[in-house]
Amino acid sequence: MNRNIQTFLKTIMLLTIGAIMGIWVNNGFSGHRFVFSKDDKLSRAVKLVHDKYVDSINSDSLEGETVNQFLQNLDPHSLYLPPQRATTLNETLDGGFEGIGIEYLLINDTLFVNNVITGGPADKAGLAIGDKVITLNNQKFAGTHLNDNTVDNAFRGTKSTVVQMGVLHGTSPVIKNISITRDRVTLSSLDVAYMVAPQTGYVKISKFAATTDKDFQAAIKTLKAQGMQKLVLDLRFNGGGYLNAATAMADEFLPAGKLIMYTKGVHEPRTDYFSTDSGTFEKGKLAILINEYSASASEILAGSMQDLDRATIVGRRSFGKGLVQEQFAFNDGSAINLTVARYYTPSGRCIQKSYKNGAGDYHNELTTRMQKGELFSAKSNMDDSIFQQPSKYHTANGRKVYSGGGIMPDVFVPADTMGNTTLFYDLSNRRLFDAYVLQKMRPTLSKYASFDDFNNHYQVSPTEFTNFIIYATKTLKELDSDEIARSADNIRLYLKAAAARAKWGDEAYFKTINHDDATLKKAIEML
Repeated sequence: MNRNIQTFLKTIMLLTIGAIMGIWVNNGFSGHRFVFSKDDKLSRAVKLVHDKYVDSINSDSLEGETVNQFLQNLDPHSLYLPPQRATTLNETLDGGFEGIGIEYLLINDTLFVNNVITGGPADKAGLAIGDKVITLNNQKFAGTHLNDNTVDNAFRGTKSTVVQMGVLHGTSPVIKNISITRDRVTLSSLDVAYMVAPQTGYVKISKFAATTDKDFQAAIKTLKAQGMQKLVLDLRFNGGGYLNAATAMADEFLPAGKLIMYTKGVHEPRTDYFSTDSGTFEKGKLAILINEYSASASEILAGSMQDLDRATIVGRRSFGKGLVQEQFAFNDGSAINLTVARYYTPSGRCIQKSYKNGAGDYHNELTTRMQKGELFSAKSNMDDSIFQQPSKYHTANGRKVYSGGGIMPDVFVPADTMGNTTLFYDLSNRRLFDAYVLQKMRPTLSKYASFDDFNNHYQVSPTEFTNFIIYATKTLKELDSDEIARSADNIRLYLKAAAARAKWGDEAYFKTINHDDATLKKAIEML
């Protein structure tokens, strides 16, 4: 499309979308409606281009891009979500979806089953970790240029519909036919819960979803039966989720009548959230782990517990997101996540970091923190200008806390300065640890009858390490020898953890990862 025409179209749509957004906001909160006149020039111009322009245009893509540009000029967290992304996000936070219930890896254009959700349709039908799907509904599936969209379309679908699979199981060369009836697949928002030390439980939560509080209550009941009196709650890498899920979680730790947080905005009157008398862990000692990727709802919980002196916060300064979004859906399945309010901790602080320099600088702020040395030094944490200002905010016991830049932990633990190289992140992001285990380590795992046996006796040998590096070069091509040496301990740890998960599940994975975790050790020490 001619660039000038494209610019004109975007400008017209931007102005039009601005008015449409006013309809969403006004209808949602004040009851007023903005209505275009029948002869409105903006709406007529858009219709004219659609009806008469010389070339065909992708209206959906152009409109989505324009909406997102408009929203990003407001703040970094107001976003346009295309239909597929909106659906995936909502399913993740709503606690489930309709499908067969597997996690997978695509290796050499073949789908390997990487995890089978317990109690789901695939589990009931006998599908196992390591199975390779060769045919689907009596048609060739492996080797057909598979991608995530292809797989999602194939396996997700209406409840009670049937998927026919031909799979290779274990080392057998014979294709086994399996029939799976799609059903509701329930997703837990808790990654793991187990006893990490005598009288000390450990719960890791990766998101705040509709089922988080219910899942947490069940975990606490189980851990108490095992003698838990103290708790470590791990919110590292938790990017947030539902506000109500975070306040419900805070309620689990507090007696009745405590202010958990409040929200307010230009179109939103102040709303206070108070604790009730239904908490499941109101008395025991509590430590909460955070890092620079803990954001939004996880900061609500951590900030509330810090302000009320209910927990010791351990780790590194959190992300700094103090904005509340509400989702508005369109008829085509797309949606807008629009910022409607700010939230405030009990002491009255808003921990939202500045976005006055635009979305680009905002999202690069974590890189800036690293360059300044903040992730590696407690002193560098306090060198930021926002922590040099006099603070009017204090906890219930009078300790000084800060606003405008995330939650500062009570106990600082530096990031790993050696092992977390670019190479290590590439290996993790490409899921090469899981892929290697599925393709190469199944015979090794068969030698161990239990996770305890494996955990106590298995170590990644020099030969296995070398074989993994050679395997990784097929994907990453050139590997830096210095980074291999620096990340060697991390590579061995995550390879062992991936092997543990492949045979014994997520609890085995996190027990392996957490064995020498400095932040977790510090939290246990503080308790």
